[in-house]
Amino acid sequence: MIEQSVLRQLEEDGLAVVPKVLSTTQVEALRFELEAAMVEDERLRPDVFDVGMVHNCMLRGPQMAQLLDHPVMHAYLGAFFSPTCILYAYQSSSLRPSKGNFGSRVHVDSPRFIPGYSTNVGVIFALDPFNADTGGTFYLKGSHRTADIPDDRTFFASATQAMCDPGDMILFHARLVHAAGTNRTTRTRHALTLNVCRSFMRQRFDFPRLVPDSLIRGLGPDGQRFLGMNVRMPTSLDEFYLPEAQRLYKPNQG
Repeated sequence: MIEQSVLRQLEEDGLAVVPKVLSTTQVEALRFELEAAMVEDERLRPDVFDVGMVHNCMLRGPQMAQLLDHPVMHAYLGAFFSPTCILYAYQSSSLRPSKGNFGSRVHVDSPRFIPGYSTNVGVIFALDPFNADTGGTFYLKGSHRTADIPDDRTFFASATQAMCDPGDMILFHARLVHAAGTNRTTRTRHALTLNVCRSFMRQRFDFPRLVPDSLIRGLGPDGQRFLGMNVRMPTSLDEFYLPEAQRLYKPNQG
């Protein structure tokens, strides 16, 4: 399931593509759910700074929820990051025709730089082609190993553009300097993005409380752990003294 060449490229360049992780049917279903969520969000929150970005995608459709359990994603996250990692954020990244988006600025996804240690990684599921015309993500190879963030001119002079097909999965270090491109086609380019963090870190939202119990029960052990179900804080001494099998914060979580 894991290609060693992908792990080597992740270590060297900071980004790698895993092809054909999603089927055509899955891509179409995810795209349908995402577009419906975008329409609803723009009606309810038309003036937010990141308009067009859907947050907490697991709540917006059953196919988007099931991505939390994806075995290929968990295999790679366990191999190059942490087998006990948890979800920091799950959102969309869509580029409308002739436009960029909030991610078009030159940036990194984690403010923390610790030499030789990653606190966060990113996962992108492409629902449309990533190429020069659709605004494939620009990135600076090897920049995850330095604290420096170059200015725009320096960045684009040396940046590489990530290319992939619908259904491919992009993995990247969150300290990698990158920027979304500009979509020059007549069709919106969609993707789903997940920021993943270490198990001892806080999540953007309190997912164990935010996500309905019915959705949590529908996930397997990896998906439940990914949501943060193994690292919940007790709210009373009664919860603190629960039998080991029932404890909210499980042992050996990294």
